[in-house]
Amino acid sequence: MRSYRSVFISDVHLGTADCQAEYLLDFLNQVRCETLYLVGDIIDLIAMQRRVHFPDSHQAVIHKLIELAASGTRVVYVPGNHDDFLRRFCGQTIAGIELRYKAVHTTADGRRFMVCHGDQFDQVVRCSPLMLLVGDRAHGMLLRLNRWFNAWRRLKGKPYWSLAAWVKSRIGKARTFIRRFELAALTVAEKGNYDGFICGHIHSAGFLRSEEGLYCNDGDWVEHCTALVEQENGKLELLHWSESPIVLAKEPDAPNPDVCGDARPVIDSLPTAFVEQVNRLAS
Repeated sequence: MRSYRSVFISDVHLGTADCQAEYLLDFLNQVRCETLYLVGDIIDLIAMQRRVHFPDSHQAVIHKLIELAASGTRVVYVPGNHDDFLRRFCGQTIAGIELRYKAVHTTADGRRFMVCHGDQFDQVVRCSPLMLLVGDRAHGMLLRLNRWFNAWRRLKGKPYWSLAAWVKSRIGKARTFIRRFELAALTVAEKGNYDGFICGHIHSAGFLRSEEGLYCNDGDWVEHCTALVEQENGKLELLHWSESPIVLAKEPDAPNPDVCGDARPVIDSLPTAFVEQVNRLAS
């Protein structure tokens, strides 16, 4: 059993065939924490309008979350764009789970992080509607290939490995999109006087430290099977959890030199009204 002060997970997409519910259930059974943040897209209500895939493992994840809330773990649910319907219930507590449009998390060492799903940045990290459509369909095909590929690996006794993540990491436009997303989040953190920003949404787990603060993305449970965890001393780590759980990364101590020249143009390009709108969420 592993113990942490706080745990952050997002982009589970329960209700779809691509959800890695078995790995997530094992993670929830093997980890204890004071606070569990569900950072959006836990249930994919958009996909379920077209087709519902909700096997026993998905139901077991829901039951486990309710059980954790009932047994003393503080569970905070910050809905995303795929479970946007639940945002109308923000401010309420349902089955012991607090629903919030945003959260502010203070680490054990006193740092304040804004916690949002991340879809708030879609309006400033833009691509054309055509590219969105093509990208969405290509991503769906890639996830199907990922599912079949890992079914074959399991038959061969091999551990989980994300083909989808490997392909996306080699697409230049995807890397550019992710970098703009990271810097937009850091800008909002800086202008809101936070030490950093914790989110999901883009299915790309990672840390990025700049002069503006610390960006943390907890990843997803579709392609990467990752979680962000806070140790008792306040330090943050990223875990990958499948057949062989590992620590993927620890928060960096120094700013990444690769972003120092990139940050200011992105910061200056963000509309003031947008920054104020996002920061009002955390006021």
